[in-house]
Amino acid sequence: MRLRQISRELSVAKPHRLLVYAGLIATLLAGPAGVQSQPECESWLDQQFNKLNSTETVRLCEQFAGQVLLVVNTASQCGFTPQFEQLEAVYQDYKEQGFSVIGFPSNDFNQDRGSEENSAKVCYLDYGVTFPMLERTHIRGEKANPVFQHLAKQTGIQPKWNFYKYIIDRQGEVIAVFSSQTKPTDATMLNAIEKAL
Repeated sequence: MRLRQISRELSVAKPHRLLVYAGLIATLLAGPAGVQSQPECESWLDQQFNKLNSTETVRLCEQFAGQVLLVVNTASQCGFTPQFEQLEAVYQDYKEQGFSVIGFPSNDFNQDRGSEENSAKVCYLDYGVTFPMLERTHIRGEKANPVFQHLAKQTGIQPKWNFYKYIIDRQGEVIAVFSSQTKPTDATMLNAIEKAL
């Protein structure tokens, strides 16, 4: 109704008023000032997990939608466990640009035995991890959590060992997968992250 009234007034308006009305119409069509649309959340990311050794939950969509992600399955008793230090360094280098590392501890390869408290000690105290570490979960096969089911479906690659790394762009597409042997600070991995940023 308001747009019809403006339209009628435009037909008899003086030229200088046309600019005012054009600005008003553009403002009405643009919506409320300062409101930005949130990135759409895909079902695989529309999940919540507890933080490692905590009852605090993390809603993946709320925290990570629209970011570049490095999703990694971790283990606290593995020969690749020292990669936590490099994962943290990469996280610190890029987090201000809309990037995050998400760690999923798993005992699927029998390398994260014991309590979540022990896993948390290794991550937080031994390696100084500050990126999000989530509760222990399955990352392979039918028992895999929805995130890893999606990653396997999209890429055809399930983790063959601990510290498989998936780089996901802002649109939720996996753009690179790296095995345990690839260090988080490897130039190829960093290039994939920078390209997605």
